[in-house]
Amino acid sequence: MSNSKPTFSISDLSAEFDITTRSIRFYEDQGLLHPERKGQTRIYHPQDRVRLKLILRGKRLGFSLAESRELFDLWDETPKGSERQLLKMLDNLKSKKAQLEQQLEDLKMTQIEIENAEQRCQSALDELYTKQTQEHAETSIKAL
Repeated sequence: MSNSKPTFSISDLSAEFDITTRSIRFYEDQGLLHPERKGQTRIYHPQDRVRLKLILRGKRLGFSLAESRELFDLWDETPKGSERQLLKMLDNLKSKKAQLEQQLEDLKMTQIEIENAEQRCQSALDELYTKQTQEHAETSIKAL
């Protein structure tokens, strides 16, 4: 019975996370993933899989690749992670949350502006239809 941890090919990870192999190679080029190499073949270990999962989660949360790299670097400083990494993550999350709250406020303002413009357009259109109806009625009366 083998105690070796599973390994993954680039195709395995690509299929699991529904991303292209090109994306995985890009993350590798950016220094975020460090697969083992056997010739041209990349062999990914569980740590690489976890990092890829964290990269994708970070993207969903709005983190840049540089921010993800910084968190990985802080983690790599010690075998069990660090207080600095957790503090940095909290700081990043606070910043992203503030950014999202501002975007929500901006969206609410845009929605109000659109609703106001929509009301003005509808009023102008109603006024135009009323004017056309009156002109049509006047033309009909003159024709009699």
